Amino acid sequence: MEPDADEVVFDAPGYFCMYKSGKVDRVSQPVVAAGVDDTSGVSSKDIVLDADTGLSVRLFLPKRQGPSGKKLPVLVYFHGGGFLIGSAKFAVYHNYLTSLASAGGVLAVSVDYRLAPEHQLPAAYNDCWAALQWAASAQDDWIAEHGDAGRVFVAGDSAGGNIVHNVLMKASSSADNGGAPRIEGAVFLHAFFGGSTAIDGEPERAVEIAEKVWTFACRDAADGADDPWINPTAPGAPALERLGCERVLVCAAEKDWLAGRDRAYYEALAASAWPGSAEWLESSGEEHVFFLMKPECGNAKRLMDRVVAFIAGA
Repeated sequence: MEPDADEVVFDAPGYFCMYKSGKVDRVSQPVVAAGVDDTSGVSSKDIVLDADTGLSVRLFLPKRQGPSGKKLPVLVYFHGGGFLIGSAKFAVYHNYLTSLASAGGVLAVSVDYRLAPEHQLPAAYNDCWAALQWAASAQDDWIAEHGDAGRVFVAGDSAGGNIVHNVLMKASSSADNGGAPRIEGAVFLHAFFGGSTAIDGEPERAVEIAEKVWTFACRDAADGADDPWINPTAPGAPALERLGCERVLVCAAEKDWLAGRDRAYYEALAASAWPGSAEWLESSGEEHVFFLMKPECGNAKRLMDRVVAFIAGA
């Protein structure tokens, strides 16, 4: 081992620490067991999709008010964490998906995908694609009975927002061969995009952080932080007009180090030949994924209302 292998490359206090050796120390986070939420009545359950890889999902079914034949939109959610940490079982994600299922009347499917550096990308992308296909095929009894397979949405925060983009690009190429589910809409929540040089509205430190995290998640990327997986607006990246959904809501936070990249993504998509409709929402005075940490604040409630309205088509 190199004498400086234990040198810290990047430290995210309270979450994870990356070392030159390639090791990542993760800080344990509160988790919540599946069950019935006493306040909202939302039910949740865990399902293992692939015992070999460990791929699993947590489903959230809102309480139904009396007999109703109306099917619910199905929302497949990808958690954040820089591809290095995170779980559908984490309290912040369990609570957020519980609230979203209740407020939006959606059947949510939160994906527990493989994490880097132990599992380099595209492992997470492949897991999330497999979970999306599973959800859209209504193999589960909850989805078969209560879900509307014709109204599928994808959403994710931070690295999960990045996964949303890459899953949608795969959906477009798979659709050409008749192998992709129809995805009505996508919600990007403070999506993790990057690049080798700073763009308008992006601090230099953001470039440094993105490059370091990306190197741990995808060490073999030929173009580094300009790989199309992390920089979808890089020269030579697949055209955004191929994005495989009909509607998009891109959300950012004013003080988030990713806000500049998220705005650039939205503007590039809106200016492309993509035939869908794109919406933008920026939360004033807020930082990265504030809605997970401060779910009761005014801006978090406004963001939730906007996401719910987007899913409803309002």
